[in-house]
Amino acid sequence: MPDHPPTDPPLALELLVHGVAGAAPADLLGDPRTVRVTGDSTAAVFRRADDADAEDHPERYAGRPVPEAYCWSRLTSGNGARALWLLLLPFMVVNLAHWARPAQSATDPAPRTVRTYGVLVRVVALSLTVLLIAAACEVSLDLVAWQCAGSATCTGSHSWLGFLAPGAGWWAQPGRRLALGALVPAALTCLLWYLADRTWSAYESQPPPAGTADPDIASDTAPALGRPGFWYGRRIVARLRAAHTAAGLLTVAVAVAVPTVRHDRRADAPALEALGWSLQALLAAAALAVAWVVCRRGRSEDRPDHRLDRAARTLLPASALALLAAVLLYACWSRPGWTSTGRLPGDFAFGVLMLGQGLCVLALAGVARSLQRRAPDRSVALGGLGGPAVAMLGCALGGVMSGGVAQRVADWLDGAATPGTPGAPLPGPPVLLSWQAAVLPPLLLVLALLAAWFTVRGGRARRRLAESVADEYPGETPDRDRSRRIAGARTAAALTDSAPWFVAAVSGVTLVLGAGALAGAWFSGEVPGEAARGLPVLETAARGAQDAGSWLVGFGFVLFVAWGRRAYRDPAARRTIGILWDVGTFWPRAAHPFAPPCYAERAVPDLTWRMAGWTERTGGRLVISGHSQGSVLAAAAVWQLPPPVRRRVALLTYGSPLARLYGRWFPAYFGPGPLAALHQELDCWRNLWRATDPIGGPALPGPHGTALSAVDRGPLPDPIAYGRSALYPLPAPILGHADYQADPAFAAERDALLALLDTAARTGVPGQRPADGSAGTATGSTGTATGPPGTSATGPAGLSKEPRAPGGPPGTAG
Repeated sequence: MPDHPPTDPPLALELLVHGVAGAAPADLLGDPRTVRVTGDSTAAVFRRADDADAEDHPERYAGRPVPEAYCWSRLTSGNGARALWLLLLPFMVVNLAHWARPAQSATDPAPRTVRTYGVLVRVVALSLTVLLIAAACEVSLDLVAWQCAGSATCTGSHSWLGFLAPGAGWWAQPGRRLALGALVPAALTCLLWYLADRTWSAYESQPPPAGTADPDIASDTAPALGRPGFWYGRRIVARLRAAHTAAGLLTVAVAVAVPTVRHDRRADAPALEALGWSLQALLAAAALAVAWVVCRRGRSEDRPDHRLDRAARTLLPASALALLAAVLLYACWSRPGWTSTGRLPGDFAFGVLMLGQGLCVLALAGVARSLQRRAPDRSVALGGLGGPAVAMLGCALGGVMSGGVAQRVADWLDGAATPGTPGAPLPGPPVLLSWQAAVLPPLLLVLALLAAWFTVRGGRARRRLAESVADEYPGETPDRDRSRRIAGARTAAALTDSAPWFVAAVSGVTLVLGAGALAGAWFSGEVPGEAARGLPVLETAARGAQDAGSWLVGFGFVLFVAWGRRAYRDPAARRTIGILWDVGTFWPRAAHPFAPPCYAERAVPDLTWRMAGWTERTGGRLVISGHSQGSVLAAAAVWQLPPPVRRRVALLTYGSPLARLYGRWFPAYFGPGPLAALHQELDCWRNLWRATDPIGGPALPGPHGTALSAVDRGPLPDPIAYGRSALYPLPAPILGHADYQADPAFAAERDALLALLDTAARTGVPGQRPADGSAGTATGSTGTATGPPGTSATGPAGLSKEPRAPGGPPGTAG
C-alpha cells in the first residue's frame, strides 16, 4: 500500500536529468536552497528545501508538479583520479565499436553473425591491452634495461642506471636487468586490474528494480535496452578483466623469456634451454586459455546474471602471475658470458599486432555489411560500417600513444642523437614505430583538406540561408548581420551530420597508411629516412615525414600528459574532460574491461528505482525530463520500468541526441525500430528540438520517412525574436543547445503530458494513438484530456497539436 493515500488530483513529480558537463542542483531547480532526497556524494536526487515534504502536503501543488533533479556529473568528473582515465582512451573507443553494430533483421536475425561481430570486437580489444603492455615492455625492458643499461655511454650520462652497467655488480647481467625491468609493465597490469576491480564493484553491480528481474517480462523480440540484464554487466566484466589481466602478465613473461631462451640456445646450455622451452609451452597454453575465455559467449541481456565464472576470475590471472614469477626466476639464473646488443625482438611482435588488428577490422567490416544487408537502414552512419571505423580509430589511438611513449623515452635516453640513425648510441625503438609516426603528417593533411571543403560548403550554405531568415519573422526589418549570425548558427549545427565523413576519412586513411608503414618496416628493416636513402625526392619526403611525425607524436604526448596533470588538479578542467566520458562511457564494458566504467550502469538503475519507488509509494504521476545526454539516460530508464509503472510515467526530451547521434551510430539499440517500440510502450512522449542545436534533433521519423512525427515538436524558434520590440526590448540570444526550459513550449508540453497522465489515471485507460497515426493530443495520443488551467479546447497556448511544417514559425528554416 502507498505510504501516502492518493489525492485528487494526484500529486505530480517532474524529475529533471541534466546533460553533459553537469549542472548544480541550484541551477536545475532555480533555487539556491536545495536538499538531498536520496543518493550519495556521487549521484543523488535533490529538491528545493520548500518541497522536501511535498508528499505530506499535496494540496500545495494543485496544478503544478514537484520539481526534483537527478545530478550524476560526479560519476564521470568526480575526483582527480578521473584524469588517469585519459590513458584508457583507446580502450573506451574500441568498446564503443561493440555497440555500433547494425541492427538485426526481424525476419532473419542471424544470431551467429551477431556473435561473430562481438567476438571480433573483443579480440581487437584484447590486442589493445597487449599493445599497451608491449609498449611498456618496450620502454622498460628494451630501451632502459637492454639498450641503455648495456651501453657505457648511456649509463654514463644517466647515473641512476649505474648499478645496471656491465661489470657493475649482480644486476649487470642482461637476464637480471630484464627481470628487474619487467616489474614496471607487471605493475601497470596490476594497476589496471585494481582500477577495473574498484569500478566493477561500484558500477557493474547495481541490480535492476523489482519487477524487471522476472525473465518472463523480457523476450527475444523486446528492445535490448528494455531487457532486465542490460545494465547489469557483472559477469562479463569480471570474466574479461581476468582474461585481460592474464594477457598483460603473459605479455611481460614472453618479453623476458624469448631473449633468454635465444641466448641459452646459442650458448649451448641444454638444461636451461629445455627449461626455457617448457616455460614457453606453458605460456602458449595460457595464451590459448585467455583467447578461449575472451571468445566465449558475451553478455546475457535477457536476465540479470548473478553468477561469476570463479575459475576464470581467479585461476587465470593467478596462473599467469605464477608463470611470470617462474620466468623471472629463470631469467635471473647466472649467465656470465651474456651481453646485450642491438634491440630486443620487438619489431616482429609489434608487426604481428598491427597486422592482426588490421585483419580483424576488415573481417569486422564484412560482418557489419552482412548485417546491414539483412536489415537496410539509410540513416545508419557509414552504411553500417560505423563499428569497424570506430574500432580502427581505437587501434590508431593505441598505436600513436604506444609509439609516442617509446619515441620520447628513446629521445631522452639518446641525448642529442636521433635513435635509429647511423652514429646514434642506441638502436632505438622498433622501426615500425618510426614508420607509424611518419604517417601522421599525411593523415593530418587529408583531415585539413576535408575540413577546408566542409568550411567552404558551410559558408555557401550560410549565405543562401541568410537571404531567407528575415522572411520567417513577419513585420521585421531585415538586418544583414543578424541574419548571418542566425544562419551561421544553423549551418554550424548542421555540421554534426558530417561527422561520419571525418570518421570515415581517418579510419580509411589510417588503414591504408598503416598497411604501407607495416610493409615498409618489414621489407626495409630501417626507419623511413634511411630506407629512402639515395632517392632524392623520396628521401626528402621520408625524412620530413619522419621528423614531423616524431615531433607531432612528442608534442601530442606532452600535451596529453599536461592535460591529464591539469585535470588532476583543476576541477574545472576535469569537468571539461568529463564531457568526453559523458559521451564515451554511456555504454557497458562489453568488449574491454579496462575502459573507463559505464556510469549508466549506476545512473539508469538510480532513475528506474526512483521512478518505480515514488509512483508505487504515492500513486502519483511523473514526468521525467531529460536534456541532451540526460535524455538518453531518461529513455534508458523508462525502458527498464515494469509495464504497470510505465503507464504512470511520461517522457519529455529536449536537445536530445537519441536519433541524431545514437540512432545513427548505434542503430541496434537506438535505431528507428527500437525508438518506435519505445513510443509504442510509452505513449506519453514529447521531444523538443531546434535547428540551431548541434546535438539535438527529431526523435522519430514521421510518415513516409519525414522528420516530423507525433513525438517531435520543432524546430522551435531560435532566436525567439528577430529584432527589438516592446515584448523583447533587448536582442534575443541564439540559444542553440541550451536553455530549453526557458522556451514557452517546454512548460506547455510538460503540462500537457501531466494532463494526459491525469486523464489516464482517472479513466484507467492509457492514451492511444488514432488509427490514422495522426497526433490527437500533445503527446500523439487520443482522448479528451482536460488541459491545465488557462488552456483552450485546442490545448495550451503555443502547444502544437499537429507536427509543424517547415517554414512555419520563426526559426525553422534549414
